[in-house]
Amino acid sequence: MDKALEKLIGWVNRWLVLTAGVFLVAMILLTCANIGLRIAWLPIQGTFELMGFFGALVTALSLAYTQAQRGHIAVDVLINTFPPLVRRLLGLVNSAVCAVFFAVVAWQLADKAAVLRQTGELTETLRVPYYPFTYGVAAGCAILAVVFFAEAVKGLRPSRGGRK
Repeated sequence: MDKALEKLIGWVNRWLVLTAGVFLVAMILLTCANIGLRIAWLPIQGTFELMGFFGALVTALSLAYTQAQRGHIAVDVLINTFPPLVRRLLGLVNSAVCAVFFAVVAWQLADKAAVLRQTGELTETLRVPYYPFTYGVAAGCAILAVVFFAEAVKGLRPSRGGRK
């Protein structure tokens, strides 16, 4: 079961990071086009809105992959002074708390997206609905919660030395 979950998480993370990369490239192209067109006094309408949406998606869709790859910044000067069992316990507690936190964040964002969908809330300039982007950020947080949950489950398994 553990290997299947890790494989599924890896597959989902690859797709999310690929999607985030597409939005990042779109941000770069939009910025360059807007700069070029501003020279001709023809700025692209709604650039600010799109950059905000795309930036939120790039960030949210990359979180789970970065966590799975241990790419986040960690200051572990104090933690490294503890015995291995204490470090492992702290890692387990951290993963569990983070899993619950990001699950709640994803749930609340999905609720907000549903409200935005029902009310038909649109951006001011481009008249683009907010809810698809909010659902995207919620999905990124949900997958991050799953990654933390998998790390917590992994932390419950006995270590190689036979100690739990």
